[in-house]
Amino acid sequence: MAALTIAGLAREGDVGVETVRYYQRRGLLDTPDQPGGSGASGGIRRYGVDDVRRLRFIRSAQAAGFTLEQIGELLALDATDDRARARELANERIAALDTKIQELERVRASLRHLARECGSGSAGPCPILQAFDHA
Repeated sequence: MAALTIAGLAREGDVGVETVRYYQRRGLLDTPDQPGGSGASGGIRRYGVDDVRRLRFIRSAQAAGFTLEQIGELLALDATDDRARARELANERIAALDTKIQELERVRASLRHLARECGSGSAGPCPILQAFDHA
């Protein structure tokens, strides 16, 4: 893979250029030095395979629900091979997902109940609309 511009890096990572810049400001991605000189590549920062890998890592970790702070720690752990801490972070994320799943299951059960009540043919206002009106 040839050296990429920031637009090429963004394209390879399936993000926008501003997202790359944001990750750089957050310290998750390095900002390469801007070369001097004139010509076709003068002054344009170039990114390589490692930058693409890191960007994809960030996006994958985000998709798994990790915060940017946790992703920063995971990136640091990648360099140290601290499996115990990586496992701890993953277990924390699993616990947070379990909590969210329980919350979503409660909401689903409540909506199912309201939908049954609404469809029961009873007179009066719709229970779904009433529930949201009193929330």
